[in-house]
Amino acid sequence: MPALADRLNEFKVSASVIMGVKARELAAQGIKVISLNAGEPDFPTPDHAIDAAHQAALRGDTKYPPQDGTPALKAAVQRKFKRDNNLDYAMDEIIIGNGGKQIIFNALMASVNPGEEVVIPAPYWISYAEMAKVPGGVPVLVTCPQNNGFKLRPEDLEAAITPKTKWVMLNFPNNPTGAACSRAEMQAIADVLLRHPHVFIMTDDMYEHLIYDGFEFCTIAEVEPRLKDRVLTVNGVSKTYAMTGWRVGFCGGPKALIKGMNNMQGQVTSGVSGISQAAAVAALDGPQELVRERAAEYRARRDLVVEMLNAAPGIACHKPEGAFYVFPSIAGCIGKTSKGGRKIATDTDFALALLEENHVAVVQGSAYGMSPYIRISYAADTATLTDACTRIQEFCRALT
Repeated sequence: MPALADRLNEFKVSASVIMGVKARELAAQGIKVISLNAGEPDFPTPDHAIDAAHQAALRGDTKYPPQDGTPALKAAVQRKFKRDNNLDYAMDEIIIGNGGKQIIFNALMASVNPGEEVVIPAPYWISYAEMAKVPGGVPVLVTCPQNNGFKLRPEDLEAAITPKTKWVMLNFPNNPTGAACSRAEMQAIADVLLRHPHVFIMTDDMYEHLIYDGFEFCTIAEVEPRLKDRVLTVNGVSKTYAMTGWRVGFCGGPKALIKGMNNMQGQVTSGVSGISQAAAVAALDGPQELVRERAAEYRARRDLVVEMLNAAPGIACHKPEGAFYVFPSIAGCIGKTSKGGRKIATDTDFALALLEENHVAVVQGSAYGMSPYIRISYAADTATLTDACTRIQEFCRALT
């Protein structure tokens, strides 16, 4: 067989995918595994979105779609940005992609030259750094410590920006920590970026509507309009409307950047399924009460998980403002030995021993750029979460 490309050696396989594979292997042996490793809502897609997709299929919306998105969905996105974020984007400042991941990939491919830097607050979603490498970019990680609520400190951002910086990437509410920035905290970040006009800003707002305890979401172009011509505001229907498999992401941004992203998309995937786009229109324009009801359910789950994890010996769990993840420290477990005899030297050791011995799948914090932590998704029903957290408590109590 001919050799594969050398560039494959530069890219990591997603840790959440690896843990998912291991969990399925155990499940195939008849073991009851609780998987809290995937970032996917457990709720169903809203009925009105499914009905809209069905009607689209019946009326023949099954041909090649417009490359940058259907006019109907782009208009719905335009209304969404105005309604939710007080942002005005023209139709040629909006593009629809195959999920938020393709939007981010297109943007980096259309803008990053070899050697240019992409500043990424850490902990971070696994794919950010890997995607930055594809066009030859250099990921620059900026630690957001737990004692600051896993939020980006302006002075740390300032120190990370150089003449080679092309992008600063923001993701609040954050995957994997659930951290979200207040308006004042976002303004402090914006003040730094105002001093660096050569830098693009990408804000991944995928968890925008999953916020709790009266916290108010804000996005950077809304907070600081003077940055808008350098900001790419990324969002989608996956998390808010439980539509991960429909593969619809969208963004608003500078016209020239959107044009470049559209050129890139045309050579990779072309447009998004017209049926999925019809469902996304229905989700964005339809009743929003379901979003608030589900956010309330997530909040209750968060409170349960945080309380139970903090009762586990060696674990300290910060209570996040949003998303559906917690990112507890397992520092108190490092150096110990599991009941099955595994030495817990790293958070990867912890995650593997927890899966193999107590059959709960989580993801090690090192995959997200910070150790010793684990990421737990609480996008599961209360009974499942209670069972999983009880198993984690039992695992920690058995450490010696």
